Amino acid sequence: DVVEDTDVTLEDVKKEFGEEIAELVDGVTKLKKLNYKNKEEKQAENIRKMVLAMAKDIRVIIVKLADRLHNMRTLEYMTDAKKIEKAKETVEIYAPIADRLGMSRIKWELEDLSLRYLDEKGYYELVDMVNKRRNEREDLINHIIKQLEENLKNVGIECEIKGRPKNFYSIYKKMKKKGKVFDEIYDLSAVRILTHSVKDCYGALGVVHTLFKPIPGRFKDYIAMPKPNKYQSLHTTVIDNNGETFEVQIRTYEMHQTAEYGIAAHWKYKAGVSKETAFDENLTWLRQLLEWQKDLNDPGDFMDTLKIDFFADEVFVFTPRGDVINLPEGSTPIDFAYRIHSQVGNTCVGAKVNGRIVPLNYTLQSGNIVDVITNPNTSPSLDWLKIVKSPQARKKILQYFKIKDKEKNIERGRDAIDREVKKLGYETHKILRDDWLEEVKEKLNMLSLDEMYAAVGFGSITTAQVTAKLQDIYNKHYKKDEKAIEEIVESKRRYNNQGIEVKGVDGVNVRIAKCCTPVPGDEIIGYITIGRGISVHRKDCKNLQNNVDPERLVEVKWENSNSTSYSASIEIRAFDKPNVIADIASRVNDSKLSMSYLNAKVVKNGDAVIDITVEITDSEELERLMEKLKRINNVLEVYRIKA
Repeated sequence: DVVEDTDVTLEDVKKEFGEEIAELVDGVTKLKKLNYKNKEEKQAENIRKMVLAMAKDIRVIIVKLADRLHNMRTLEYMTDAKKIEKAKETVEIYAPIADRLGMSRIKWELEDLSLRYLDEKGYYELVDMVNKRRNEREDLINHIIKQLEENLKNVGIECEIKGRPKNFYSIYKKMKKKGKVFDEIYDLSAVRILTHSVKDCYGALGVVHTLFKPIPGRFKDYIAMPKPNKYQSLHTTVIDNNGETFEVQIRTYEMHQTAEYGIAAHWKYKAGVSKETAFDENLTWLRQLLEWQKDLNDPGDFMDTLKIDFFADEVFVFTPRGDVINLPEGSTPIDFAYRIHSQVGNTCVGAKVNGRIVPLNYTLQSGNIVDVITNPNTSPSLDWLKIVKSPQARKKILQYFKIKDKEKNIERGRDAIDREVKKLGYETHKILRDDWLEEVKEKLNMLSLDEMYAAVGFGSITTAQVTAKLQDIYNKHYKKDEKAIEEIVESKRRYNNQGIEVKGVDGVNVRIAKCCTPVPGDEIIGYITIGRGISVHRKDCKNLQNNVDPERLVEVKWENSNSTSYSASIEIRAFDKPNVIADIASRVNDSKLSMSYLNAKVVKNGDAVIDITVEITDSEELERLMEKLKRINNVLEVYRIKA
């Protein structure tokens, strides 16, 4: 924290400790001095930086995890809001990274400390319930260990057997996921057998299954099929003669070191082995994450991908040739197909799971053998977006449709940006400069200007994202005219006195009420506010019907001008189909209008509700747009949002 919290610079660290240590410090230092729109963007960019630093030197994340563990151990001294924020980030990002690196001990402690602040009542109730059954559980474990020691000794297997407590978070998660109370979680007890060889691991498994009844479907062989973090062990859940259920883990001492300490257990920066290549084959997931961070421009998309595609629970399935493919839990044959190759996904028409034909929305389970059926004459469906689980598959499906309509989207995007800067009051030749557009493209992580235009035309980024960055560049370039620019922008983006006449009054500050957003053609009335001039509302605005002073109401009317743009909000109800939003964006673009806001959600009955805000000149223009929106397939109703 030295660089973040003191006047010491990275250059100072480099001089004192050398370049290698300075790079490690830089990797774990937050991007504190930049400006972000929101906390999500700040978090995403800090994680991006950490991913890039990890790729250069994996020790960065080891240091970061140690730092986060220390922070969590002393979290009690922070504010309640900060506790929850840090705990949420820890359980969603840092604990899964520790798991990916195989550092189980750190993962468990991070999870338990996070739970303590995310659900304090639930945490302490769980601790109390576990403690109440501790003696009973210890007696059971000691009895099991004694039986196993005798029988394993009889067959000549040298080993060490220990009881293994389950961490509180794993019990809590299982209770929430399965909707069960504590007493219904039956495998709280666990033992671990450590042997000297893989052969003895399987020999010990035979003894366990001879002594106790194995529960079908609860055996996992992570020795033959290691996890991506190189974790290896045999897991089985069994029942003893008294009906008690418990879990047994069997592994070698070397496997145990890897399971407990992960990548730190194999620290081997040997002479002649570069930092860049060390652990390379163990960290395929990091290379994959590195690829994703290049492609995902939106902070929300980046964080969703982290949580779903990399840190969510996984299933492990096989190709017909026996290769292991790991996918997010809940994945379908389509997710599997796209993980194999984009072209396999694009031409997928069906799948066989364990030799049986299944539908494309079939949920894959660990151990399934998946064989994709393809047809070169077919193509993806937008409906697939509703059933795929992995962001990788979703991105490739969207990419297919972006490429398919690329030329059309480029033209739409270019026109939309052009219209937006004109409405903001800029001269296009002054602000749409090639070098400035190239700078905006870089800031949006786009490979080319055409890609940026196509993204705007498709709707994956908004014109506002582009023009906001252009405005920043423009204002820096023309600093001496900054005040004049702000006045132009404000006069175009907000509402001004020239568009509205107040009866009997000149020179008063007038603003449009955001609650009902009237536009020319609407019946309006003014309300005198304290210190902010006159607020103009629609006459049917609900806010004016509740507890207002009638003496503050004044007559206002629209002046004859169509040079000013106004914001109008529309709500659209539609069937939840993937192409609805793209169709809406297309209609707005075709109407030569700019959309400054879009939000979509699915309500309880399964319908999609899409709220948009568009910039218009009068109510007639708004009505024409609404009529066009009503004619879109799958749209149920369109209406203007009132107060």
